[in-house]
Amino acid sequence: MIDEHDVARRLVTIRERIAAAGGGDVRIVAVTKGFGPDAVSAAMACGLRDIGESYAQETLAKLAPSPPDARPEERPTVHFIGGLQRNKVRKLAPVVDVWQSIDRLELVEEVARRAPGARVLLQVDLSGEVTKGGCPPDAVEPLLGGALDRGLVVVGLMGIAPRGEPELARPGFRLLRSLVDRFSLPECSMGMTADLEVAVEEGTTMVRVGTALFGPRPPRR
Repeated sequence: MIDEHDVARRLVTIRERIAAAGGGDVRIVAVTKGFGPDAVSAAMACGLRDIGESYAQETLAKLAPSPPDARPEERPTVHFIGGLQRNKVRKLAPVVDVWQSIDRLELVEEVARRAPGARVLLQVDLSGEVTKGGCPPDAVEPLLGGALDRGLVVVGLMGIAPRGEPELARPGFRLLRSLVDRFSLPECSMGMTADLEVAVEEGTTMVRVGTALFGPRPPRR
């Protein structure tokens, strides 16, 4: 069971880490994948409305579409941050508010079809690790054009650092920030529990944090 008081205490530490790295208005996406609905409730109780999920089935089991009359402070903003399969978009569309892992045109087309006008971030490959997804940096421009042509609202770019020491993330984070600036996008989503300081130093606008908020993630069944 996730204790909201523990989450509140950890949140203070995370904000201190962000501030120490020179961060100002950096948004925290609470990554609740692997945890139960109590993690979502605890995050919301601590004022974190941005909730990150990675697995379609788990997202659908944990989060329901918010009632149309729900006040903003009563509903989470759900970010889908994991690898996305085209055949999962239809079921996820009523629940997901921000699609952070759009890395190919077929996903652009499916999201535009199932969630017209959706907010998306294009995922850029920063690690060369196939399992992490992302389009090559030189493919960002055509993918961005395709998304805009199909009516999607591209709010920024997202990237996942390579495995290893946090400092190994710096070149990729610097590249991602340069692409965000090149295309005049408002959001740069990079940095997680281990490497958030490097991400803040390189200009992230949002960090995706799970274990630093909720503790060790239970083994996936």
